[in-house]
Amino acid sequence: MNRNITKNATLINPELIQGLINDLGFKNVGSASIREIVALTSEVEKTTGIKFIHMEMGVPGLPAPEIGINAEIDSLKRGVANTYPRIEGVPELKNEISRFVKLYLNTNVPTFCCIPTTGSTSGSFICFLTLSRLNPERDTLLFIDPGFPVHKQQARVLGINQLSIDVYDCRGKLLGEKLEEIFSSGRIFAVIYSNPNNPSWVCLNEAELEIIGNLCESYDVIAIEDLAYINMDFRKDYSHPGEEPYQPTISRYANNYIILISSSKIFSYAGQRIAATVISPSLYQRNFSNLYKYFSNDNLGHAFIYGSAYAVSAGVTHSAQYGFYSLLKAANDYTENFVDKVKVYGERAKKMKKIFIENGFRILYSDDDGLPLADGFYFTVYYPGFSGEELVEELMNYGISSISLLNTGSRKTEGIRACVSQVSEEQLPELEYRLQLFHSNNKTIRHIE
Repeated sequence: MNRNITKNATLINPELIQGLINDLGFKNVGSASIREIVALTSEVEKTTGIKFIHMEMGVPGLPAPEIGINAEIDSLKRGVANTYPRIEGVPELKNEISRFVKLYLNTNVPTFCCIPTTGSTSGSFICFLTLSRLNPERDTLLFIDPGFPVHKQQARVLGINQLSIDVYDCRGKLLGEKLEEIFSSGRIFAVIYSNPNNPSWVCLNEAELEIIGNLCESYDVIAIEDLAYINMDFRKDYSHPGEEPYQPTISRYANNYIILISSSKIFSYAGQRIAATVISPSLYQRNFSNLYKYFSNDNLGHAFIYGSAYAVSAGVTHSAQYGFYSLLKAANDYTENFVDKVKVYGERAKKMKKIFIENGFRILYSDDDGLPLADGFYFTVYYPGFSGEELVEELMNYGISSISLLNTGSRKTEGIRACVSQVSEEQLPELEYRLQLFHSNNKTIRHIE
């Protein structure tokens, strides 16, 4: 970098940021939600004119594919806007979801088990709402953390009891021992995890998924598998439909599972709020007498669609369903290689990690069960001497936004999550400069070698 590094100088006046923090009513910026951090940084940018390097929100950094946009336009011209969409989804989309699961997960699911939702967060909310009512004796949701903060918020909104384990503490056989200890209480109705993991990018392997699946079968616990980043473990090539290797999935090892598949990251289609919830056929057709207390039918699939999904959104936007349909069809027909398009995130993560490490930071979740961690949409870092909450607030003074791992359920509270998607190639030199400035001010005060 050619710019001078002035010791003790920050990019933005800390007093100005603190004033805005007070104005917005934050008690602790370090523990603020993703959207709250976005609101704060927007105010700082408006006040100072300084553009932040945004690492706090997982927004796709690639343009939405024209194929999806054009399909939506065509559907609107056909007149779908004046008709309520079917809650269970349009047949064309349901068919392509089923094909996608077969071609990329090597799992057979009938079309009736494939339900569009208004984003994966809506799918998870509907799951929690429905599954928590199956059995009054099972009142607790287990998180394999770290995880997506909004999932925990949804459970709190619904008044659901939560338990959490940190995957970094129990890989392989240790994971099975910990899960069995918790499942044996009889209180767990479901376990949720993301794979690849948001935020650590740790990836559960086939052996671990088999352990989870077997225990879910033994203790009648439902596995909710969040595949928001399906096929984005770039250490293997999962891009060829109908060919090995396939994305690791719980569906090979359990009958009681639900898979969440989002269009947001893999297709850069976040603005249209469209995703798929895939329920295993055996689970879809199960009956639970307790559902009669809340719904007109005790069948899980019926209650999910016509009870919970109907109450939450009354169906997914008609045109968005056709956009998602076209994107899935292109992936299934292999006329578009969506995996190759998102590999840029892995390349950018590698460059960003290098910049952080060169400026005194360390990768927090650095090991993936004995394998080098993959480069992908997220990574985690820490700076010795800071807590994660302190680091989030301090980096604001340098025009860098992030979130604390405290919000993700991580036991490693010294870390922050860095999302690579909104950091453009052109911003990397600026990121380097700002981190050099931060490191210059803190290496002799807080940094411990």
